Amino acid sequence: MSQYSRKDAKAYARAHLKGIWAAALTPFRPDLSLDEDGLRANIRHWTQGLGIDGLFICGKQGEFFSMSVQERKRAFELAVEATPPGHHTIMSCSDQNLSVVIDLARHAQHVGADFIVVHAPMLHFLTAQEETVLEYYRAIAAEVDIGIALWSHPDSGYLLSPQLCTRLADIDNVVAIKYSVPRPMYSELTRLAGERILVSSSSEQEWLDNILELNWQVYLCSSPPYLLQTLADRRMREYTDLAFRGQAQQARVVRDSLNPVRAALRRTRPAEKPHAHQKYWQELLGQTGGRVRAPLLELTDEERHATRAAFERCGLDRSVLASSSAAAAPHTVAAPSTAAAPSTAAAPSTAAVQRAARTTGC
Repeated sequence: MSQYSRKDAKAYARAHLKGIWAAALTPFRPDLSLDEDGLRANIRHWTQGLGIDGLFICGKQGEFFSMSVQERKRAFELAVEATPPGHHTIMSCSDQNLSVVIDLARHAQHVGADFIVVHAPMLHFLTAQEETVLEYYRAIAAEVDIGIALWSHPDSGYLLSPQLCTRLADIDNVVAIKYSVPRPMYSELTRLAGERILVSSSSEQEWLDNILELNWQVYLCSSPPYLLQTLADRRMREYTDLAFRGQAQQARVVRDSLNPVRAALRRTRPAEKPHAHQKYWQELLGQTGGRVRAPLLELTDEERHATRAAFERCGLDRSVLASSSAAAAPHTVAAPSTAAAPSTAAAPSTAAVQRAARTTGC
């Protein structure tokens, strides 16, 4: 069951929905079944190894659209079981069927998830949406106590306005929003209702500026926290902690040193294959990637070769990966070392500064 009452949801989120959260890719085996061991191992690596504070389970990155309701529920259970104390979960209950959303939300609450996130419904057939969306989220919130994060993205066919979000923030257990909109929109919402709803965006490249300029407390979220980092190279964790400590200049040096890695990911990602590309990058990092499900497309051998070449040149410190040999055992993730670096950084590491000075492109 959830750890708090509906009336305490906002306070619980303010205390626990903070730091770096990552949107999990869901690993599938060669026969396309859910790779339960792979998901558990990834979660151990992401939390204990990379210092990721929370995990977003079964979102669009996680291919929820290709999963049955029972598979999604099982993924919720696995994530709660595998996430260690001090780290947290948010379960995507998004679906066009409101009954499915509520069923998933109740299950997430029952198994002990910290929060749920629900995508704004597709309402492209309406010329106006605000009152419909307001009633949609009220209906969900009335059925559970667990904290709800809104999710607004252009693929709904519209965007939630900052003004509507301020009305939604009046609901007791609406606690946050993943706001995939232009920066002026999320800046306005932060100004209007930042004391009542935690605002965030999936843009990792804007995350540092949003800490420093908008006083944001959570990155909610996408896959960069585990694609840009290794056990030996936790620069996203490092620049985040520096920013929270007010060390802006040092944080910018570390953030900018990751530009070659970002460029390698961006340049090699086929337009129609983001999931397969990211899963292959995971395998290169020693994590469990696995297959994608239809209708998504797998990488060609040529695309894999180009991605691997860029990965090897991008400047990530690969001396310690999630497994001892990503090439030999791409679907195996070893338990992270108990000597993993703590998640609080007092100053930029010498290695990070040296990387910033010497990296010019991948």
